[in-house]
Amino acid sequence: MKNDLLKFITCGSVDDGKSTLIGHMLYDAKLLFTDQKKALELDSKVGSNDGKIDYSLLLDGLMAEREQGITIDVAYRYFTTENRSFIVADTPGHEEYTRNMAVGASFAALSVILVDASQGVLLQTKRHARICALMGIRHFVFTVNKMDLVHYDQARFRKVKKDIKMLMSEFDYKTIKIIPVSATEGDNITKKSNQMVWYTGPSLLHYLETIDVSKEDENAGFVMPVQRVCRPNRGFRGFQGQIASGEIAVGDTVTVLPSKEKARVAGILQGDQEVDRSRNGHAVTIQLDTEIDVSRGCVLTKDSSMTVGRMLIASILWMDDSNLTAGMNFLLKLGTQQVPATVLGIKHKIDINSGNKIEASTICKNEIALCEISVGSKIVFDEFSNHQELGSLILINRITNMTSACGVVVQESLRENNLTWNNMDITRTLREGQLGQKAVTVWMTGLSGSGKSTVANALEKKLFSMGRHTMLLDGDNIRMGLNKNLGFGQQDRIENIRRIAEVAKLMNDAGLIVLTSFISPYAQDRRNAKKIIGDSFVEVYISTPLEECERRDIKGLYKAAREGKIADFTGITSPYEEPENPDITIDTAQYDLEQCVDIIIQKLEEFI
Repeated sequence: MKNDLLKFITCGSVDDGKSTLIGHMLYDAKLLFTDQKKALELDSKVGSNDGKIDYSLLLDGLMAEREQGITIDVAYRYFTTENRSFIVADTPGHEEYTRNMAVGASFAALSVILVDASQGVLLQTKRHARICALMGIRHFVFTVNKMDLVHYDQARFRKVKKDIKMLMSEFDYKTIKIIPVSATEGDNITKKSNQMVWYTGPSLLHYLETIDVSKEDENAGFVMPVQRVCRPNRGFRGFQGQIASGEIAVGDTVTVLPSKEKARVAGILQGDQEVDRSRNGHAVTIQLDTEIDVSRGCVLTKDSSMTVGRMLIASILWMDDSNLTAGMNFLLKLGTQQVPATVLGIKHKIDINSGNKIEASTICKNEIALCEISVGSKIVFDEFSNHQELGSLILINRITNMTSACGVVVQESLRENNLTWNNMDITRTLREGQLGQKAVTVWMTGLSGSGKSTVANALEKKLFSMGRHTMLLDGDNIRMGLNKNLGFGQQDRIENIRRIAEVAKLMNDAGLIVLTSFISPYAQDRRNAKKIIGDSFVEVYISTPLEECERRDIKGLYKAAREGKIADFTGITSPYEEPENPDITIDTAQYDLEQCVDIIIQKLEEFI
């Protein structure tokens, strides 16, 4: 146990004393340099603690943190005692910075959760406990802080302790310790308190020095996600990464996933040293005896059962300001793999107070939910309880590149196992040859009243006269039939466009030229439609200005929307995201109908 490293996190509600607790621990244990100690004492004199030492200043380094008296960013500190080395992540308690707290929890093996003795277990305390459990932390220390403010009352401590045990009863943890402390006075921080003789347990520091957080090798099989292919010259090709579990030796046969090809290990390098074997935790370069296709994102395995698939069920913490709805698209990063992904459905969200499952169609910031996720290509994953490296993931916003969610794999989606794509003998190419044309989808997008339906109808008549085989999919017509069960909220709009794209693809497979006329207001939905349909997708932006569309107002919709009679009306109460790089742009206020058709026909000659 001596000198092994313990990574832990401090968390809890706002102003529970997290930074003060760690600062006092460093101060009392004489783990500060002389200049740090003097700077702390000097800064405290001009602080908000009546001239007394403000231990939180050791960790609250941002000016905004000192001004507001709260932690905003994660502060990491490394320190060593005679018995152990530590890395602590002091995380913010405010709900606004929950995503920062989750980042700190992702690296820790143990969580120190502070609870204010005078307030007890709060909503944010429950949220942080759930996030820690979600991130795989199985060792918990609850410090009931500010015991000096309740006059070191044992009865109050017992009441808070009972509430903590009730909270933790639903989690799968290995160890839990509840310690009464005073962060400002130093009670039970580095040494036992004379004020609480009724407490017979260890001080916080002593407990942290002795707790065993080592993980049992529950899955002994060898697993190594490939991070980089190293080829300094034509004679050397090595696959680099950190061994996630198990051990490997020269001569062993490994399986490369997702391809499932096999090869023998010809050599192993740790740094620049050749070794015969290596084990989990080590960064290595592995050479194989056979030239097979291995790249970043592949996984080398031996005696280990990994899942290769496109669909999974994950428990996620939603961290984006905008809400999550089914059908939204992201980049999913899992291990060293990064692939396009879609949230197919939200199974339920978790009530922070009770832990109950609640049906939900949307997920708000800082909520935890169980979701079904589909990815664009086969990936290698496992349940988080088996392999943390290949069971933890993040969802990345494809536009902003911000992390929208973090989470863990709960299980493989069984839906994928029940479906098999059947290839037919009569192919799209044969159908196109029979019809004498190239199948494309002309996707017209624009505001209501821009002229989409009028142009699409005229275009179909022109193509029909040219002997082309077509099908026109009009927004209103589809809404009255195939999609009559969908509304106009964001989730239903996403599903509306997805269904149309799938129908257009099937008609393209039949060899038809498909014309669509839909507002399709969201850029991401149009990108997703293009992904479904493929290279035969031709985007036509009917760019008629809002003022002209509203002047026409053939159906009286704009007037009704202005009067508040229609909710979620595009251009008025709901946004329209203009195409960034459409294949064709037409303003029907500048061209007559025949000119609009001719412009599109001229462009389509490149496709058909």
